[in-house]
Amino acid sequence: MEHSTTVLVTGGTGFLGTHSILQLLQKGYTVRTTLRSLTKKNEIIDALKIGGITSFDKLSFIETSLTEDKNWAEAMKDCTYVLSVASPVFMTLPKDENEAIRPALEGIIRVLKAARDAGVKRVVMTSNFGAVGFSNKNPNSVTTEENWTDPNEKDLSVYEKSKLLAERAAWDFIKREGGSLEFATINPVAILGPSLGKHVSESFGLLVHLLDGSMKAFPQIPLNIVDVRDVAALHILAMETPDANGQRFIASANGQISFPEIARLLKAKRPDVAQHVSPRVLPNWVLRLAALFNEQAKHGASLLAINRNVSNEKVKNVLGWTPIATNEEAILASVDSLIKYGIVKTD
Repeated sequence: MEHSTTVLVTGGTGFLGTHSILQLLQKGYTVRTTLRSLTKKNEIIDALKIGGITSFDKLSFIETSLTEDKNWAEAMKDCTYVLSVASPVFMTLPKDENEAIRPALEGIIRVLKAARDAGVKRVVMTSNFGAVGFSNKNPNSVTTEENWTDPNEKDLSVYEKSKLLAERAAWDFIKREGGSLEFATINPVAILGPSLGKHVSESFGLLVHLLDGSMKAFPQIPLNIVDVRDVAALHILAMETPDANGQRFIASANGQISFPEIARLLKAKRPDVAQHVSPRVLPNWVLRLAALFNEQAKHGASLLAINRNVSNEKVKNVLGWTPIATNEEAILASVDSLIKYGIVKTD
């Protein structure tokens, strides 16, 4: 398929950004992507080659940053759509949470203003599940896109809070100043799946800790997972589907999976790297007791309280989406990438 349509993808070096570029090129779109430094250009090209791309005539790069105005007008020029995937990057979390929150808010507003001024048709923003479901503690309910996390929710991480407040700011901007600019958000749960290089999502950390044995006992916390290929596909569907304008979409595979189930899956399907996976399960009451004295346990106990009955019916009904991968397939694809790129070693 050939398109004359140009799509801007912000943050092309990221785990999701690269997969989004890959799928757009496969669909025939012309793609421009932003980089904080053009020295990272070859990193994206190498990743796309792993994904099967052989021609790069329809891909271009521009150096921009979410923290300054430079080059954003040029980045948006002649673009019909924008996938706003990039988030501010911190090597270490700042002590003052506002140092992380302010760049996230200012970054998305900078993108939206530039898109509006350039006559872009629609922006699709990558938000996250932390903006949706962290305040729903009712186990008998279903979490949908109608839910919003309370920004004052205790134990909400700085990253999740920054994404929540950035999404709120984006919707406020669209309402007040967006003009004819269309807007939608994708709110993914924990993103796993195959990597196109050594750059992986932070969600891979839980698998690494399981596999290297540093997680001595794991809690019975249920998780919602989504494959990165599905998240990229959903961004493009939200971009292309007329009815997606003005909507939020939770990106999650069907159902949920617990830490003990993940451990059993790894031992059964990837035994060569699962020798150090602990057999110990931490009872919920022990985790809650430990939360009184330990910050890490406190965070775990807060995750235990979140309702994980998450609905993905809206993306199926509005966007006509069918998940590429189950929870188990996304996990195993992640482990295979960890092996392939030497992040975990086989014994």
